[in-house]
Amino acid sequence: MTQALWTAVDDYLCQHLVTEDDALTQALHDSRAAGLPDIAVAPNQGKMLNLFARLIGAKRILEIGTLGGYSTIWLARALPEDGRLVTCEYNPKHADVAERNIARAGLAKKVEIRIGPALHSLPLLQAQEHPPFDLVFIDADKQNNANYVQWALKLTRPGSLIIVDNVVRGGRVIDADSQDEMVDGVRRMNELLAAEPRLDATAIQTVGTKGYDGFALALVRA
Repeated sequence: MTQALWTAVDDYLCQHLVTEDDALTQALHDSRAAGLPDIAVAPNQGKMLNLFARLIGAKRILEIGTLGGYSTIWLARALPEDGRLVTCEYNPKHADVAERNIARAGLAKKVEIRIGPALHSLPLLQAQEHPPFDLVFIDADKQNNANYVQWALKLTRPGSLIIVDNVVRGGRVIDADSQDEMVDGVRRMNELLAAEPRLDATAIQTVGTKGYDGFALALVRA
């Protein structure tokens, strides 16, 4: 099994099952042109997020880690007309690119970008008594994954879904002695998911265009 094969299979699946329009392809193009890291979810993963949001009938979505807005577009397109997505982005340059990409996709009225550290933005959402989110997608600095999950719990309701990206780290997640802060952040999050009685969680490994990694899925329960 090689990266070339994983990528070829992803390409095959996307050709048959995923329709990317100009707004999505241009969002990736403009993000790369602006020098943003090439770490957006793959097209079939974006479609997966869209399907998850539609399956649970999400009306309010929280995203932690906007980057260039590619995953934001996939998620926001799952919302009904009166739906709302709040996305938190630390880097003002990334937020500026995302804002243009989201506007070009015709989603500016549904999406609010909050710029700055998410651990500053999330308490503000709570203080503003924002209605509970139905879905939370976490794809930001892995060191704070456990903190983000804890805040997701405060901002959701029983029945909400929390999705966390990049939880396998190329298999390094099993290394208890790792000096990688991102690996350590994922491991601490997994310990939280296992111990938190309000969450029912699992994780899946993935291979594809983005290499070897995975997602964690957690259902909020009473």
